Amino acid sequence: MTPTSLETYIAEHESRFLDDLKEWLRIPSISALPEHTGDIRRAAEYAANQLRTIGFAHVELVATQGHPLVYGDWLQAADKPTVLIYGHYDVQPVDPIDLWQSPPFEPAERNGNLYARGACDDKGQTMLVIKALESLMGVYGTLPVNVRVLIEGEEENGGEAVEHFVRTASQRLACDAALICDTHMPSAENPALISGLRGIIYTEVEVQGARQDLHSGSYGGVAPNPLHTLAIIISRLKDAEGHIHIPGLYDKLRQPSEA
Repeated sequence: MTPTSLETYIAEHESRFLDDLKEWLRIPSISALPEHTGDIRRAAEYAANQLRTIGFAHVELVATQGHPLVYGDWLQAADKPTVLIYGHYDVQPVDPIDLWQSPPFEPAERNGNLYARGACDDKGQTMLVIKALESLMGVYGTLPVNVRVLIEGEEENGGEAVEHFVRTASQRLACDAALICDTHMPSAENPALISGLRGIIYTEVEVQGARQDLHSGSYGGVAPNPLHTLAIIISRLKDAEGHIHIPGLYDKLRQPSEA
């Protein structure tokens, strides 16, 4: 089978694509550690330059109360849908460092895999989509749909900046569909279409009981036991079918449409 022009372009530029990813991975953009604030900005600027190279218009670093957002768009496909692409350029801390087989910010290739912090969460997936867009533009000089890109730098540290931006600048994110780059594939040969993702709610619960140890033979069943109380709290969060018992949690839950 003769390769298509798109496949040929990707094959011819594969080495450069990988080099660009490795350069991004070498930036220790750890959002949870203040000493890496400068690295965070370098990683954001690197992403912005990638979008500019493709030919995206209106590429900018959006200032926030925390780390900057990277925004860019290409809106020249008249009467076509608009896709919003989301990813993040920040990464988790690397401790415990002694469990790494190679330095976390020096990408290493082993057995056909690339190892570095962020290689799969989420610089790898984000760069994959950026290079797909570049390939389309390089071969056809255009994109089949309108595209907006939003890449944040606090996904691993609360995501407050992107939440504020979505609430206050929603007109800049108007789209017909959203693609989240931060997902998985079953294997290299089997891509996946992830239809939904869950967030998390975490908290710390402290239960206080008696000021001293109480003999269970005398006080068991009478004096409240903090461990027993915690066990009751945990057991009541969900039922056997997995329904969460937080009041009001399901009030705004929307069911998937037929489409």
